[in-house]
Amino acid sequence: MLLLQLLINGVQVGALYALIAVGFSLIFGSTRIFHFAHGSTFTIAAYAFYYVLSVAQMHWLLAVLAATAAAVLFGLALNRFVYVPIQKHEGSFFTVFVASFGVGIIVQNLCGILFGRSFVSVNTTLSRSMEVIPGLFVSPLSGIAIVIALLFFFGLQTFLMRTHTGMALRALSENPELVRAYGMSPRRLSNTVFALGSLLVVPAALLSAASSGLNPAIGHHVMLISLAATIVGGVGSLRGAAVAGLVLGLAENLALLYFEPQWSEAITFIVLFLFILFRPSGLFGRATAH
Repeated sequence: MLLLQLLINGVQVGALYALIAVGFSLIFGSTRIFHFAHGSTFTIAAYAFYYVLSVAQMHWLLAVLAATAAAVLFGLALNRFVYVPIQKHEGSFFTVFVASFGVGIIVQNLCGILFGRSFVSVNTTLSRSMEVIPGLFVSPLSGIAIVIALLFFFGLQTFLMRTHTGMALRALSENPELVRAYGMSPRRLSNTVFALGSLLVVPAALLSAASSGLNPAIGHHVMLISLAATIVGGVGSLRGAAVAGLVLGLAENLALLYFEPQWSEAITFIVLFLFILFRPSGLFGRATAH
């Protein structure tokens, strides 16, 4: 029964990891920007949701809208006021990474000042687990996480495959000049990518706040998952990032069968190192652009 419990928990966590990872992979694959502050987007969305719902005690729908707006605006602002100016001056990949890393540290400390550095969580009736069969407890959030992840992935896939903007986004990382030739602005497409990538972390942030809780440093864990899933799934493959996110969520939870809880995060590093050593191209093996 413990195995089944951990499998259910792993699928729930993996669905959230998949959303986070696909958001990062979409941004990195389209713009080649190492968006380390992707974890900060998660943190901002989660704390915005927590503040509006638990502190201000407003309607949950307003909390969802506030978290969504905060995440998308943060992603757009970071692209407009940090990444674009650096790229205008032909800043290196490393320069962009350092700038993004710095933003992440600032966000972490601001959240610590505003909300404290201890764990906080959002209490809802959906967070309470119910015993479905003797010894097996499942919360409604498990089903919600899986359904939302599937809906978001279906919507994203439809957008990328069926719309002109989506097809242009897929071409952006390969040949920005070709995008210009078809009368579309790479900068505008870059804004679209950051908006979409930021939007994808919102459900994961809200559900995490209502289940496992959050603290200001949670963005680092989110970034680790994003990076690991992108590499394990294959750089540039959104499907690979989604599958890898699910695999990492399952691996972390199933590891509890054999290890203490504090060691579960180490499983992410182990899986990542094994892929780097034996299959650096990832599960779906798509080569990066040169």
